[in-house]
Amino acid sequence: MRPTLAELESPTTLIHESVTAKDVTLDVIAPIFRAPSLGWWVGLFTSMLIMGLMFMTFAIQMCEGLGILGINSPVMWGSYITNFVFWIGIGHAGTLISAILFLFRQKWRTSINRSAEAMTIFAVMTAGLFPLIHTGRPWLDFWLFPYPNDRLLWPQFRSPLMWDVFAISTYGTTSAIFWYLGLIPDFATVRDKCRPGTLKRAIYSMAAFGWKGTVRDWNHYERAYAQFAWISTPLVLSVHSTVSFDFATSKVPGWHTTIFPPYFVAGAIFGGFGMVVFLLAPMRSMLKLEKYITINHLELCNKVILATSMIVGYAYAMEFFAAWFSESGYERSQFLYRLGGPHAWIFWTMTLCNVVSPMFFWFKRVRRSLIAMWIISIFVNIGMWFERANIFMLSLERDHLPANWGYWVGTSWDWMVVGGSFGWFMFLYLLYCRTMPTIAIAEIKSVLVNPSGKAARGDAHHG
Repeated sequence: MRPTLAELESPTTLIHESVTAKDVTLDVIAPIFRAPSLGWWVGLFTSMLIMGLMFMTFAIQMCEGLGILGINSPVMWGSYITNFVFWIGIGHAGTLISAILFLFRQKWRTSINRSAEAMTIFAVMTAGLFPLIHTGRPWLDFWLFPYPNDRLLWPQFRSPLMWDVFAISTYGTTSAIFWYLGLIPDFATVRDKCRPGTLKRAIYSMAAFGWKGTVRDWNHYERAYAQFAWISTPLVLSVHSTVSFDFATSKVPGWHTTIFPPYFVAGAIFGGFGMVVFLLAPMRSMLKLEKYITINHLELCNKVILATSMIVGYAYAMEFFAAWFSESGYERSQFLYRLGGPHAWIFWTMTLCNVVSPMFFWFKRVRRSLIAMWIISIFVNIGMWFERANIFMLSLERDHLPANWGYWVGTSWDWMVVGGSFGWFMFLYLLYCRTMPTIAIAEIKSVLVNPSGKAARGDAHHG
């Protein structure tokens, strides 16, 4: 008797015992050969439209200058830097799932690691736009890299902008290689399913790098994957810590604190898992992968969101405690300004979304409700954007000198760029869903209870 969809979505093991290795191969690559659905086309064109507004703003900014944005004196870092740190943080969940959980042999990662890694790549590609555009003259951004030149000029390595250049380039390169390495066996599977002599087969053949699936291939693959997992693991901690140093090394009230590195890393993992749930909850239905990305997988992600939400809430409280304990009038006035100033709504929106809304995940019914978890994941992403705005914009509005005080007021161009960054990210993610296997086929097969489809033995189990 065939199991119902409800049984497939909530198996007693990671994947329902009725799923075979053949089912995995056919189901995972099916979206690549199937005609796109109407919902996919609507999502693609909507994201392209919103993305177009962002690139239009970039083009106008290059002609008119940065003055079209809401940045001013003293708020020299506005929505662009907020977007940059937000998107860099979003990518951290992918590295955590693929590298750290792999090293700890957490088998529940097998269904979601591929899409989380893709999310990391696209988030880094989105984040990298903003420092480059924020320079005002992006056609000269190559000056940021230390290349040999006749002028004997070198970048200022003590500048936080340079730290970001190396952090993004290192993180993006390592994550891309790690992601692509995992795709090679699956590209070979897609290649073998394509008709001989077609352009699609030629493309996937090149992407598979001649993979034959021999014992030697698998030995090299597993060793390389483990090595990249070890290399990527420190990046989860180091990249966002480096980004936090952009602010912690300054003397601006609200920034000059040692809590920033762990605070930023915890917030990045929190926001990253929020984005994972936001993407996977609808994707599993759109691609008909409910029996592989089950409610159990999403519930585990929700538990991570709950745990990191409490860490982030603790960090918020410690910021206020540090300001009070320091007996610095500048620090105290900064945090009182966040609580009751003209932009206090940013702080309270952040608190509601990041601290209050995830508390509903204490209830199992909420953790296992697709609609509830998707709504909460939206709140988490909104809250994480406002957290960055709370740190960057509000701190710059009130510095040491009252004569310097000012306000950041976002223009329509700012909001088009904020929305456009989500459009750009979703555009890349939707293309990925149609052109690449969204689940690691070989890794899923390794956790199947009954891969051959024969009657399960009495001692079959899954750890």
